[in-house]
Amino acid sequence: MHAEIITIGDELLIGQVIDTNSAWMAEQLNMIGIKVVQITSISDKHDAILSALADAGNRADVILTTGGLGPTRDDITRNALCEFFSTKLVFNQEAFDNIERLFKSRNLRVTQLNREQAMIPEACTPLLNTNGTAPGMWFKKNNKVYVSMPGVPFEMKSLMSDHVLPGLKSRNTSHIEHRTILTQGVGESFLADKIINWENSLPGFIKLAYLPQPGIVRLRLTASGENEEFLKKSVNEKVEELYQLIPQYIFGEGEDTLEEITGRLLREKGLYLATAESCTGGYIAHLITSIAGSSEYFKGSVVAYSNEIKHKILGVNEETLSTHGAVSEETVKAMANGLQQSFGAECAIAVSGIAGPGGGSEDKPVGTTWIAVNTPKGQVTRKFTFGEHRGRNIRRTALAALDMLRAELLNL
Repeated sequence: MHAEIITIGDELLIGQVIDTNSAWMAEQLNMIGIKVVQITSISDKHDAILSALADAGNRADVILTTGGLGPTRDDITRNALCEFFSTKLVFNQEAFDNIERLFKSRNLRVTQLNREQAMIPEACTPLLNTNGTAPGMWFKKNNKVYVSMPGVPFEMKSLMSDHVLPGLKSRNTSHIEHRTILTQGVGESFLADKIINWENSLPGFIKLAYLPQPGIVRLRLTASGENEEFLKKSVNEKVEELYQLIPQYIFGEGEDTLEEITGRLLREKGLYLATAESCTGGYIAHLITSIAGSSEYFKGSVVAYSNEIKHKILGVNEETLSTHGAVSEETVKAMANGLQQSFGAECAIAVSGIAGPGGGSEDKPVGTTWIAVNTPKGQVTRKFTFGEHRGRNIRRTALAALDMLRAELLNL
């Protein structure tokens, strides 16, 4: 079963409002085995709504719309729906009772405009909206399902969860199985080259997608068919092969993050961490402390941006800085050691690099970064050359540092 999502509203097209509805709806539809084939945003114009509905009916079995159901004049979706389904607006007592209940709970008077929201197309099955005044509307035409919902996210989500998803699930016989593997420390093209034989061995019903972002490449496997148990078994088998093939790059799955995983390992092993950051300016500490409960394993951070702070606070020898420079293995080693001693933490991360866009040289181009990680096992260092984009360099440095720590913790 295929679906199309249509979002209605000029505010979406001018960038005044970001369409978060479609992403959430698509995720929920995929979970019940319905593929989204297209997402369309259109203006609050009668002809645009009619055209979008007609076009969607040629592509999809399920058409879901959000927006244009409010009480004001610019909300014209109901009238367009009446024309598309060759019906008329009629008063719905249940919808009006719901409006009265909501307004009474808020000590408000029902206006004529609000009363008109109880006028809905006669051909639809109304869906009770307990969180708002505009009911959802379920239509059928040419063996297709059309559902119109308000654009307010919490109203739409309630209608989807209470009515739309259960109704669609009962009609759908296909299943979709997703599994997303998270990798760090390897670029998309290099990763593709390493797993090319494995990728070629995937059966036709399993599709692989590469989803890169700065510092991370996600590998999403998607299997579709009617036998849910077989799909899960098949995907799991291929994932196990992947773990055997590239274990050094895989750090998690699904919605895992490196900051969550390293935090969990620190907590499990009863260890504390501190960070000394130059080129990342505190970003590593930000990621770590974005996790609730991080005070159980994180002691603090020094943003050692200048050589003066590296020397006075972290104890980096001035000769080390003058001889090797701030961006060097010798300097990050000293930063990590000084931090570990002054903070009394069993683990330490130290980073220093040239984030850019300026400051590079022939020997040390923009993106050159040194990372040192200390654990009870000892110290490891690594040099990276990331690129020329400052924001991406900061992000990639932080993720690389956390992944180095994760690998060391796993070996303790």
